[in-house]
Amino acid sequence: MPEADPRQTAAECFQKAYELQMSGEFQQAIELYTRSLEAFPTAEAFTFRGWAYSFLGDYDRAIAECLEAIKVDPEFGNPYNDIGAYLIQQEKWDEAIPWFQKAMTAPRYEARCYPHFNLGRVYEHQRNWQKAKECYAQAYALDKRYMAALAGLRRLRAAWN
Repeated sequence: MPEADPRQTAAECFQKAYELQMSGEFQQAIELYTRSLEAFPTAEAFTFRGWAYSFLGDYDRAIAECLEAIKVDPEFGNPYNDIGAYLIQQEKWDEAIPWFQKAMTAPRYEARCYPHFNLGRVYEHQRNWQKAKECYAQAYALDKRYMAALAGLRRLRAAWN
């Protein structure tokens, strides 16, 4: 009997973990992400396991998972943005900035609007209204369906008109 392909096993575990995570079963998702990583480590599985930890409020563990993802694939943008988002959750606003900047320039990243939006959140928190507006505008320009970016842009425009 042929041995199972580790990449296929990893992909199957990852998919099941993602489905569990989306239904709020975070601990079970973490277990399946772990099985995925044991079969074949990927930046995606580390990042998503970190995301599951973040839903449990364990931001330090979430950041550690993202750092592992970066070791596996430094070109994958998601973990950079996620680290910044977790730092915001910990109210470490200034520390988040370079992570969003790295996410913006990561070669492999589909959701480029998120680090722009999150950097806008940092600048808005710092009361740097102009930079915040620019970030929200860029996030919206990258994805016209991203209503949070449009709302942030409108909120700041309304405050200064």
